[in-house]
Amino acid sequence: MSPAPGPAAGLLDPPRRPASAGGTLSTADLHASLTDPALTSMTLLNEVTGRYPDAVSFAAGRPYEGGYEIAALHRHLETYTGHLAADRGFDTDQVTRALFQYGHTKGIITDLIARHLAVDEGLAVDPEAVVVTTGCQEAMVLVLRALRRGPRDVVLAAAPTYVGFTGAARLVDLPVRPVREGPAGLDPDDLERQIRQARADGLEPRACYVIPDFANPGGAAMPVADRERLLRIAERENLLLLEDNPYSMFHDGGARPPTLKSLDRAARVVYFGSFAKTAFPGARIGYVVADQPVREGGLFADQLAKLKSMLTLNTSSVAQAAIGGLLLENGCSMERASAPAAEVYRRNRRALLAGLEQRFSAPGHGVRWNTPAGGLFAVVTVPFRADDAALAHCASRYGVLWTPMHHFYAGTGGTEQLRLSYSVLTPPEIATGLDRLAAFIADRSR
Repeated sequence: MSPAPGPAAGLLDPPRRPASAGGTLSTADLHASLTDPALTSMTLLNEVTGRYPDAVSFAAGRPYEGGYEIAALHRHLETYTGHLAADRGFDTDQVTRALFQYGHTKGIITDLIARHLAVDEGLAVDPEAVVVTTGCQEAMVLVLRALRRGPRDVVLAAAPTYVGFTGAARLVDLPVRPVREGPAGLDPDDLERQIRQARADGLEPRACYVIPDFANPGGAAMPVADRERLLRIAERENLLLLEDNPYSMFHDGGARPPTLKSLDRAARVVYFGSFAKTAFPGARIGYVVADQPVREGGLFADQLAKLKSMLTLNTSSVAQAAIGGLLLENGCSMERASAPAAEVYRRNRRALLAGLEQRFSAPGHGVRWNTPAGGLFAVVTVPFRADDAALAHCASRYGVLWTPMHHFYAGTGGTEQLRLSYSVLTPPEIATGLDRLAAFIADRSR
């Protein structure tokens, strides 16, 4: 009797590689972004922080952790599921399916995000114009992927700017052209110059990325007049403005200026939002408002949803439900929800700026710093090269961490500047860290 047929020869064996391949890859065989400094910046800082766990860290851009409670997660989920049943008429099976199954590509809390924007920003947003994303990073990738048509396309961004945006643009092969940022934020005059120069170089500017309120890393905030001028430039030059707004609620206690989106009357602003700083980053919930009409029908948000369906399919329904519950518990106001953290940031900012004044106000130090009116960051200028090697020396010898600013300039500046984040420290920790930083600066300045 013949033996029973088994699997075809080699079917269950590990695949064999040609001997010449050897299983070794070169970065030259991979996408060029993998050797770009923008993609290594965050990894570098995480590695340095992990290597020196006892150092005082001004490097982390994380939100304040004092308000986190495990029990709150359960409460948020119960609040949201109760909302589905009571307010939206879901039966038990529908509620279960909403949390456990694949969800709508645009998201299941778009209505609550629209309510939040109405309450906190005075924006009238159609929920269909909202796409909920896995963090704001995904929102950036989706928008940039959609805008990149060919090799002549470029985007503009302030210099310095958030490395996550630079990295996202690099992933989709969309070059970033810098625009000068001053104490009052992105410079509209230089934006006009850079648009003209890009076109003279045979390129097509598609959009300009801007953080109008307490920008990361510089902490600058744009005056309302500059915001309005930015909108006029965008309309005249057929440009989109990509507004990122993670920090505006962490102000000095006064009235907040209007967002670009709330001033926009010509559908020129694509608005990025995130609950990482105002709620908690572990949820990984961001969103984009893209209400620009598309000539062939629908909204820009519909086109982004097509891309998302091929990238992440949909954002975690459980994570959305947790954020949805938090929104409902606070009348859909994230300013209300984040008020305790905002007060911590105000206290810490005062401690940091007073500490810098105490240690470096005497002439001869060669040390300067800005005085942000909100946000999580301040920038210090020093009389020496503040690069990655200097950071490693400072961490190992003096026990304090900071962020080299050159990472935010894509290699074009910031070589004698460092960013200090004060979000997760206490005033005594800030004082200790500044003492150590002062010792390091004195050593390097000799």
